Amino acid sequence: MPGVRDISAEAFITAYASHLKRSGKLEVPVWVDLVKTGSFKELAPYDPDWFYVRAAAVARHIYLRKDVGIGALTKLHGGRNRRGNRPSHHADSSASVQRKVCQALEKIGVLEQTENGGRRISQDGQRDLDRIATAVVEAAKEEEEEDEEEDAEEDEE
Repeated sequence: MPGVRDISAEAFITAYASHLKRSGKLEVPVWVDLVKTGSFKELAPYDPDWFYVRAAAVARHIYLRKDVGIGALTKLHGGRNRRGNRPSHHADSSASVQRKVCQALEKIGVLEQTENGGRRISQDGQRDLDRIATAVVEAAKEEEEEDEEEDAEEDEE
């Protein structure tokens, strides 16, 4: 049975983000359309569903590791701080955004807190993510079969 490790990050994150949006359980803060995701950014994200995408990326990251803290997530989602004519450096993303994403995922039961203050994936969350990964693999297989059928029809002509 295919798991989260077996499929590409991009395919899984888009599928899980759309699942989170469809389910409507994830509590999205009211400030989502106003906030930047880091101090090094100039503008807020263009994608109106960026909170769902970030939640899916965080869930996948924590699934692949034992337990993860907010600081590690800020480093992961950080980026290049352009400092004018001086050399660029890495800057961490907003810890508040990461914390709110983790709290929202905890409320729906995907994550749980560990004794040392980090977050880990819960059993329900692991089952949920594995189910989404299996669905992505099956959809890719169906798409591949349809492409083969179309190619066979073109060859006959």
